[in-house]
Amino acid sequence: MNSILAWAGRFIPRGLQLRLSLLVSALLFLLAILIGAVSSDSIRGIMLHQIENKTLVVAEAVALNPIVVEGIEKRDPTRIQELAEQVRRASFAEYVVVADRQGIRYSHPVPERIGQEFVGGDYQAAVNEGRSYVSLAVGTLGPSMRGFVPVRNAGGEIIGFVAVGHLQDEIEAQVYAQQRKIIGYAAVVLLFGVLGAGYIGKSFKTAIFGLEPHEIAALFEERNAIIESIREGVVAVDGAGRLTLVNHAARRYLDLAPDEDLRGRHLSEISACREMEQALAEKRRANDREIYIADRAMIVNILPLGPVSGAVASFRPKDEIDRLARKLLHMQEYSDLLRAQTHEYSNKLHTVAGLIQIGAHQEALELVMNEASGYQELLNTLAEAIPDPVVAGLILGKFNRARELKINLKLDPDSSFADIPPHIDRAGLVTILGNLLDNAFEAAREAEEAADVRLFLTDLGLDLIIEVEDSGRGIPARIADSLFERGVTTHEGPGRGVGLYLVHRAVEAAAGSISFGQGELGGALFTVSIPKNGTARK
Repeated sequence: MNSILAWAGRFIPRGLQLRLSLLVSALLFLLAILIGAVSSDSIRGIMLHQIENKTLVVAEAVALNPIVVEGIEKRDPTRIQELAEQVRRASFAEYVVVADRQGIRYSHPVPERIGQEFVGGDYQAAVNEGRSYVSLAVGTLGPSMRGFVPVRNAGGEIIGFVAVGHLQDEIEAQVYAQQRKIIGYAAVVLLFGVLGAGYIGKSFKTAIFGLEPHEIAALFEERNAIIESIREGVVAVDGAGRLTLVNHAARRYLDLAPDEDLRGRHLSEISACREMEQALAEKRRANDREIYIADRAMIVNILPLGPVSGAVASFRPKDEIDRLARKLLHMQEYSDLLRAQTHEYSNKLHTVAGLIQIGAHQEALELVMNEASGYQELLNTLAEAIPDPVVAGLILGKFNRARELKINLKLDPDSSFADIPPHIDRAGLVTILGNLLDNAFEAAREAEEAADVRLFLTDLGLDLIIEVEDSGRGIPARIADSLFERGVTTHEGPGRGVGLYLVHRAVEAAAGSISFGQGELGGALFTVSIPKNGTARK
């Protein structure tokens, strides 16, 4: 059986459009044949029934005519022959024969046969039983359908019969003419059906972007694999707002069972997020919107699929994105610090090389000794006051950056930052210190006199205190109220107005506070307070 199917499969076209067209055409062909056959049979039955009724009606009309009754009783065929011929021509019958009880004809289309006996022998029921009926028999004119009606006199006595006949050949010709019309109609329907099948096949192929079924299946499997492999949650709804897709990441973020069937359910049944439901229902496009889903801040993107097709939403926890952003920021800061340190030591090496070349060996030795002793002194101070390697490494890098920029960065000798609780995020401290120092460097470079920056750190008491002061121009009054908003800055250019915004977010995440004012150096003084026993917010 399998071999037969395999053999037959070789003759089945693989193209979807051709297969669909052939299938629809074959179905239409079978339907046209069945309808044609049924219609032809019905037409044949209807026409035969009509001819039978017409034959009997004509025969009854002749049998009731007084001329026929009088002619049979007087045995005078003259007037009967005239009447019968008139009726025959008017009814398009093949013959109208009037005969007495013995079957002797009183009329016939061939006058020479008048007076001869009726041929066929099927008239007995009419004269013996008085019935009216239709019979099929072979007469002198050939096979025919003929209707018999008895002729009665005034007393009701049967005195003869009337036979009205139609030749079988003529009947078949009429039936065939009607059947040919049915066949013609079926052929026209079949022609338009084949054309329609071709159009439907082409339209269907266009609607599926010219893809074959196996290609669609492959794309569907690839789509599922891609959707399930991404780490973002993906939710798709149809035009009525019912779920059509929820990937594994979305189930994990929404605390749903991995094997639960969610198709056909509304989004409100799996997550009470009115803002996301409304955006999906209205099919509004959204990019990187912060929405709380399942009591967790998510970054949501919504893409409408069409006016009636539904929409797709992807989301990922905001804290994961923030963590990645902080790592990227730290890498950038680390790169800047390395670049600054490289430039600084490159300048020192060039200076030493120049002093040696001009023979100033003593000055070169003093420069190397001062550099080594100053750098070692800084390392000793950081190791004693700030044992945390992350914070100490940042401050060391900023010192190198300050020397490259010709800025005098001073670490207050009373600084102490040894008691940093484990729950305080070091990445947050790096963000706070790094951005405050960068802003202070930029402000100090604009000072008319010495460019000074002072850093003070203390862990005494219940809070961690960070103070960064510069010798710049201070904070303009026009931006004082919105200083920590994104994009607010005193400088022109792209990428500005982000540092203090990030600082403010990091301070809030550590449940701390930040303030600013005027310092002793004449510029801005920023003070950050972070409670040691506080609970960081995600």
